[in-house]
Amino acid sequence: MTVIDSTRTRVAAALGVAALACNSASAGGISLYEVGTPDVGLAAAGYAARAQDAATVLTNPAGMVRLDGDQFMLGAQLLHADLRFSIEPGTSPALGSGDGGNPVGWFPGGGLFYTHSLSPDLKLGLAITGNFGSAVKYDAGWVGRYRAQEGTLLGVSVLPSIATRIDKNLSLGASLNVMYGTLENTVAVNNIVGTDGSLSLEDTTWGVGVNLGLLYEVDRGTRFGITYTSPVKLDFDAQPQWSDLAPGLQALLASRGLLDARTDLGVTVPQGVNASLYHEIDPRWAVLSSVGWQQWSKFGEVEVGIDSNNPVGLSTALNFKDTWHVSGGAQYKWSDAWLLNAGIAYDSGFQSDGSISLALPANAAWRFGIGGQREESSAFNWGWSLSYTTQGTLRSNVTGNVPVALGGRGDVVGSFDDVRIIFLAVNFNWRP
Repeated sequence: MTVIDSTRTRVAAALGVAALACNSASAGGISLYEVGTPDVGLAAAGYAARAQDAATVLTNPAGMVRLDGDQFMLGAQLLHADLRFSIEPGTSPALGSGDGGNPVGWFPGGGLFYTHSLSPDLKLGLAITGNFGSAVKYDAGWVGRYRAQEGTLLGVSVLPSIATRIDKNLSLGASLNVMYGTLENTVAVNNIVGTDGSLSLEDTTWGVGVNLGLLYEVDRGTRFGITYTSPVKLDFDAQPQWSDLAPGLQALLASRGLLDARTDLGVTVPQGVNASLYHEIDPRWAVLSSVGWQQWSKFGEVEVGIDSNNPVGLSTALNFKDTWHVSGGAQYKWSDAWLLNAGIAYDSGFQSDGSISLALPANAAWRFGIGGQREESSAFNWGWSLSYTTQGTLRSNVTGNVPVALGGRGDVVGSFDDVRIIFLAVNFNWRP
């Protein structure tokens, strides 16, 4: 069985509410760098070494040692993704001609970040944000409805953190990553005769991991940071909900134990490593860079759907590849009040070319960021960021072994052309 689940995935950011983000704007796979912080304008360059504000609780907890007193950041953002499917010859004619529309559109995101000084060498922190997930919701009746329709996959993290200075150069930090996951999937079911039925799966679960960070300050203007994020297992276990099934199909599902059987849809938020550099060339200019790796090959099993002529299971594994990240950026001190940011990044693809999942239309990405931070007083500053991400053309060729007229899901051949995403972000920072 090769069905692509309908994962309408919402990535939550925080503010006390779950915010949403889309898979097409992923860093690697369906993880995000963008949660409303200044890193949006840097394209994540210097991610683990910048340590200039409370967002370091997320990016490298060891960086908290560089912050004085209590600091609080509120980040908020909007993204818009342009993502449309072009149907090509080879698609089963019986599936119709619906292209699904734009399955993403507008989504909000953001996060809350707080650091507290117990002493100059011992810091505590807390972050509430969501940087894992993706979202699609296709128009009803589109050609890929038996493989992806709509759904929600959400990971919201609460990150209590601690950092300590070992000596004048070296600092270490750690966070407990307590993640709340939500999964909702809906996919159409081929009844052969009449209108389609549907299959829905919903569940929530908790997962726990750790983030570890090291910051080494060569001198006042040069520092190196490295972070490790452990895998977080989200063990979704859902009871299938069926609707509008043809009587014969319902009886067949019942005879094979699929009508009421719980379905394991466990996924793994991947482990990863990020190494970053921050270096001041002179009092006005600084350069930043990062390299990273994420283990998407261990993602898991979240595809759902059936061939109604021979239903043998409700889920299959997604065969992803590990991803690599590289980025470079610069900061320029325009004036006493303004600090300008810019960056460029590339993330390798987690899917094979020509085999892009209809539920997760994302892959290798270039991102370009700009932004600025304005110092209003010693107690308050704010900033803005703009990021443009392009993924080019994502081709998909999903084949079925059974014709649509006999209960199969058919062949879907086509591409998501000129995929691009724009992020608009603002952040507000208080230092009481």
